[in-house]
Amino acid sequence: MNGNPVNPINPTAIVTGAASGIGLYATQALIRRGWHVVMACRDRAKAEQAAQSLSLDAKNYAIVPLDLASLQQVRECVSQVRQLGRSIDALVCNAAVYLPLLKEPQRSAEGYEINVAVNHLGHFLLTNLLLGDLQQSSYGQRRVVFLGTVTANRDELGGKIPIPAPPDLGDMAGLAAGFQAPIAMIDGKPFKPGKAYKDSKLCNMLTVRELHRQFHETTGITFGSLYPGCVADSPLFRHHFPLFQRIFPWFQKNVTGGYVSQSLAGERVAMVVADPQFAQSGVHWSWGNRQSPDRQAFVQPIFAKAIAEERVGRLWELSAQLVGIGTQTARSQVAS
Repeated sequence: MNGNPVNPINPTAIVTGAASGIGLYATQALIRRGWHVVMACRDRAKAEQAAQSLSLDAKNYAIVPLDLASLQQVRECVSQVRQLGRSIDALVCNAAVYLPLLKEPQRSAEGYEINVAVNHLGHFLLTNLLLGDLQQSSYGQRRVVFLGTVTANRDELGGKIPIPAPPDLGDMAGLAAGFQAPIAMIDGKPFKPGKAYKDSKLCNMLTVRELHRQFHETTGITFGSLYPGCVADSPLFRHHFPLFQRIFPWFQKNVTGGYVSQSLAGERVAMVVADPQFAQSGVHWSWGNRQSPDRQAFVQPIFAKAIAEERVGRLWELSAQLVGIGTQTARSQVAS
């Protein structure tokens, strides 16, 4: 953490996965609001090309390499962000992988199943390492925002769909056993790639709850998650069947009416990061599945079994062990 970070006129947000999709359009929407954005991405050249495709002014963004599949590279990213010398005022945990056609699990650099490694554990470590930097900011609306999904919430229709299986962390036996091969699921059961994604996104939403419980009162940081709507043509689906990639957007646009464009989803992310009406901490925001830009956001409940305090606390403790930090690490940073 810098001893005396610069506090520029325009606040600064870090956005993971900002080289495409929702992250890219959230970057654009934040810049329009006067923010400076640190685009944290695996591929610097791709991020630069994406920024130029939207005619973003180079003075309004910086690009820092981040591969969430490597905990060492997460730490290196934090170091490079600090070298920019800017006050960190918001963190947007947007990047995700979704590999529904896998037959066998892929593994991160540390040997963890890739959905959970990238979507949850990488972001978990990144957030913990940056909490002290966020607290040090003098900006009045400091926020940490995670992208959730309707399919991770069993209180919503999308979370009840049993294909391949609803989200369920079970007793977290897989995490407790070290989450190394042959273990590939949080609950320790046989590998199901679609469920691995849902479980990882549920972890994101539960992490927000624990961040709020532990740190909101002492730091003043607002912690939240959101589901911006069904972005059916998101690059997230690029590893799905080609036929699915053609039919799913059409179905959401013409049958369910649930389609939301990448640009509108990015705008909604920026709203949760920057707008005063989203100052409530510890909640999950949703617009439902509707494209209308006039649709109002609301707080969406998460199913009670998942958010039981002892379960969320256990997820936090096991995640901290897997990423190599003590459960007191973030507390010591925000206290320093």
